[in-house]
Order: sequence, then C-alpha cells, then structure tokens
Amino acid sequence: MAASGAHDSPTEAPQPVEDEEIKTFKDLGVTDVLCEACDQLGWAKPTKIQTEAIPLALQGRDIIGLAETGSGKTGAFALPILNALLETPQRLFALVLTPTRELAFQISEQFEALGSSIGVQSATPGRLIDHLENTKGFNLRALKYLVMDEADRILNMDFETEVDKILKVIPRDRKTFLFSATMTKKVQKLQRAALKNPVKCAVSSKYQTVEKLQQYYLFIPSKFKDTYLVYILNELAGNSFMIFCSTCNNTQRTALLLRNLGFTAIPLHGQMSQSKRLGSLNKFKAKARSILLATDVASRGLDIPHVDVVINFDIPTHSKDYIHRVGRTARAGRSGKAITFVTQYDVELFQRIEHLIGKKLPVFPTQDDEVMMLTERVTEAQRFARMELREHGEKKKRKREDVGDNDDTEGAIGVRNKVVGGKMKKRKGH
Repeated sequence: MAASGAHDSPTEAPQPVEDEEIKTFKDLGVTDVLCEACDQLGWAKPTKIQTEAIPLALQGRDIIGLAETGSGKTGAFALPILNALLETPQRLFALVLTPTRELAFQISEQFEALGSSIGVQSATPGRLIDHLENTKGFNLRALKYLVMDEADRILNMDFETEVDKILKVIPRDRKTFLFSATMTKKVQKLQRAALKNPVKCAVSSKYQTVEKLQQYYLFIPSKFKDTYLVYILNELAGNSFMIFCSTCNNTQRTALLLRNLGFTAIPLHGQMSQSKRLGSLNKFKAKARSILLATDVASRGLDIPHVDVVINFDIPTHSKDYIHRVGRTARAGRSGKAITFVTQYDVELFQRIEHLIGKKLPVFPTQDDEVMMLTERVTEAQRFARMELREHGEKKKRKREDVGDNDDTEGAIGVRNKVVGGKMKKRKGH
C-alpha cells in the first residue's frame, strides 16, 4: 500500500450524546439545506453510525466506520462531504470506491438526492485506473475526500493493487473515510496506509441479525432442493423474494427453472453485462419482478426496501456472508423471513452460522407429501432449463457474446410455453 502521512492507531470515538438530545441532523451540525433534503428523503433522525461519524467528519477527522449492513453508512459520509462542498465548491471534490457497480450507482443516487437543491452531480465512471491511465486530462490532484465503502470486500476481491495505485495519485492533504463491516488484517493494513490519526466509530462489535428477522432452516436431500424451493414460493406467494445461489451458473439455471413454472424471477450475477445487472435490479426494485436470484454480488450494501423473504438456496461458504445475505430483509424496522436450505453436505457450514449468530434456528414447517406432488412438474421444468442453458452456451460459442447479454430469462422457454396439468404444453411455432 502507498504511504500517506503519519499513521497513529485509531482513537475510539467519544460516547455519543444521549439519544434524547440528538433529535435531528441539525443537532449534529449539518447545514439547513441538507437537513431539508434529509426530511424529503424521509430520514426522520440520524442512525447510530451517523450520530457518531458526522460530527467527527465535520471537524475534519479521518474516520474508520464499523457498522452492520443497513445502518445508514452512506448518509454518514455523504452528508459531511456535501456540507464541505457547500463551503468550498469545486469539481472532482470527492472519490468513493466501492466493490461493485451496483453499489456505486446506489451511492450516486443518494448523493444526487441529498444534493438535488444545490446542483450536485455525481458519476460512476467504472474502473478508475483505466481513466487515470487512458483518459486525457483526467486527474485527481484537487481531490478533497476519499471514501472506501465496504473496504473489507474491496480487498477480498483482490483490488489491493488498484487501491495502491489510486493512493499514489491523490493528494495527501485530504480527508479519508473507511467504512467496513469487519476489521480484517487487510483493512488494518489499508487503514495504516491511507488514514491519518483516524477516529474509530463502531456501532456493532459482534455479528448479529435484527430482532424482527424470523430465521429458519430446512434440512433436505440435495436432489430435492428445487422442489422444496417451488413449494416455499407457493406457500409464501404474494411476498417478494431474494434467493441466493453460490455460482453464476446455478443462479441462471434456477431463474430459468422458476420462469418455466410461471414465476416472475430474474437473475443478477457477475457474468451478466452491466446493463443487464442494473436492469434486473431496477425491475425487482420497481416490483415488476417478485423474485431476484443472485450470487453474493447482491448480498451487501444494496438497499432494496421491500424484500420480504431471503432464501439461502445454496448455503454461504463463509459464515459472515450469512449476516449480509439475510440483512437484505427486515430493514428499517420492518419484519422479514430468512430460510436456509441445508443438505447432507452443508451441516458443518450451518453449525458455524448458528455459532456465529449465537442462536439455534427452528425448522421451517413443510408438508412433505405436498412437496412431493410437485416433483413431476419441477422435473419437467429442470429439463427445459437445461435446454435453455445449452442454447446460451451455443450462442456464446457462435457469436462470442457474453452469456449475460441475453440472460435476463425474458426469453426463457417457460415464457414461450405454458405449464398445463403438470406437463409442459408447447405453443405453436416453438
């Protein structure tokens, strides 16, 4: 990592003023025009991380923020940055680094919403190193703020070299905010390289899930996972679902399977083009699709307010990812459900999850005879999903196209055909 000035160990933030004294963002020192923007966004009062971080950021301190998912981290760094921008307007004022483009777009939307009355503009230019090396006239020499959001995930995705290059070309005289769900060794190394005498703001010292989240598990033989998934979607019909799979291929396959059975399912994974990924996310956010199937690309940071049920179709390999996945539901005081599928191969991983969250999960109730009645229809849908995946593979070979450019499953066989009486009935012409 590149050096960037003196690096003392982070000091702990002072205890925040009691909640009854902190009633508004104005109490934290946020300027009136931004307080009005908070009101318009429905931000009634600051969250815990905002209460701790904003006053320190307004004082000009570097900050390490440790907070659980859905804690209001974006507001914690966006408001101080916009506050400073109002005092000293300039171009290219702040740089926010995120692990995924989806999160970058979401943060961009929040900056523009908060700064709408003052004409703030933000951009998501993609891979910053490409611009620094190839875009004529582009530089970050005047930058005043650097934010690294989801820093642990940025480093886990092997972006250390890129971060190192960025630290070398931005001013040392800047303010730096580092936000992370966990304080890993890599994050500590980054903190030493990038921050000067930082203050640590931690609002959660252990891994936990919110109280209003109902968590269950379901122990099933691996060969019946698809059938049990369809059963649960039928039982909880009317809800919105996020279903997490471990691989891009299984995400795509399961989306096709569900569409073949008439469900409005749509995938989101790393092999899709960026436009398709954003399209999937926006369709789900707009409630045009009730089921979003995703890899862990969607497990952290993304704010999708209306998720009712999270299903861990494939159990997460890393226990901490469980916290981030189930954190997609039961947000902002709402209730939600999370159901984790456990096969004969997953017992040890599941036990680690229970140990991490400090609780034993109950079994999700099912009627096994009703589940088995779905077997024939699901088997047929599996067959069509496999055919569709093969079609994509052949197209990719013929045209050298990314499978993601055609894979939002809108053209899936299940859309072109109807399930009738448990069997697939082909439409004319297909």
